[in-house]
Amino acid sequence: MGNQALKKLDDLGGKLIGEIEKQTSPSFETVVRSKGNIIFDQGVGYLRLGNKKEVRTFLNIAQARKFMQTIAIANKCRKFLVEGAHTSIRGLYYQLRFTLGEDIEEDLFDEQTESNPLIEDLEVALSVKREDLNLNTDRKGVAAGQFKLRDKFGGEDTLIDGTKQGRSGWSIPSDVDNGLDFEEVKAKYVLVVEKDAMWQRLNEDRYWQKENCVLVTPKGQSSRGCRRFIRKLMDKGLPCYVFTDCDAWGWYIYWTLKTGSMNLAYLSKELSLPETKFVGVTMSDIKDYDFLSKLTIRAKEIDVKRAEEMINYPWISKHKDWVAELKLVLKDKKKLEQDALQGPRLSFVSDYLKQKINEKRFLS
Repeated sequence: MGNQALKKLDDLGGKLIGEIEKQTSPSFETVVRSKGNIIFDQGVGYLRLGNKKEVRTFLNIAQARKFMQTIAIANKCRKFLVEGAHTSIRGLYYQLRFTLGEDIEEDLFDEQTESNPLIEDLEVALSVKREDLNLNTDRKGVAAGQFKLRDKFGGEDTLIDGTKQGRSGWSIPSDVDNGLDFEEVKAKYVLVVEKDAMWQRLNEDRYWQKENCVLVTPKGQSSRGCRRFIRKLMDKGLPCYVFTDCDAWGWYIYWTLKTGSMNLAYLSKELSLPETKFVGVTMSDIKDYDFLSKLTIRAKEIDVKRAEEMINYPWISKHKDWVAELKLVLKDKKKLEQDALQGPRLSFVSDYLKQKINEKRFLS
């Protein structure tokens, strides 16, 4: 994607030069990313941007500064691509923190809160991800299991074997597209586990080996790189099952994976997982596993409020199984943690997951 991103930046620069040569104001067009331009597309099953556009021109007092800042970011990203160098969005901010001239006592950027949204504007306008522009985001997520990756980062060629990552697993990078390709995937499915501690429990049981899967933990809410990693596995035909707590935070993790998020709606096609299914933990598990009735926790106000909100979301209300589950939460005012499945014995959680997945007992 690096060469494509470079070409798109060069095309943008060529367009601006062409407008200047025609003695017209250079302009930059992007899609509006406000809440009012975000829709849930029933056809594809995820949140995406609408068609509202925004045009910034240099010869407009109200838009000149933002226009200039956007082009400065584009220019720096081009430099990073040419040099084959990477940095964070924080590093980019410091690269651009300079005064506009000897006689102008004003910085190009005062705060990083100015540069961050402009990076997103550039992603949308050029149909690229910031990782394609050599901008790294935080690494957050670990994987192990039946896969092999070829990593050509930094001029080296490294084979990563997901079955030989020990107790720590493979740390999922922020960019899993450029210079990183799957060489072999033998797994039957992907299992996403909310908590790192639970991932370690399953890894110690070698669940991924016994059940022939890829075991992933986003360590809470999923990062861009983690979502993209799962999406690439699903594009190879692997189903994905999500295992979280039965509470507001767990539901949010699942539905963000499934339908995308509002702040990343412009990348939903590459990051969302509309085919994924929720394996647990669910309130309805209590009737199937007697010991769980003694291990529930009183639901907090945020859990109850979140359940009430979710029942009314059109993309959730159409799923009768989810509506029934959320009504149980509202009725009993209880919640369950995935850790409760270790109550009978530590390895019971592996038996639970194996049984539910084999019997296809999911919330879709």
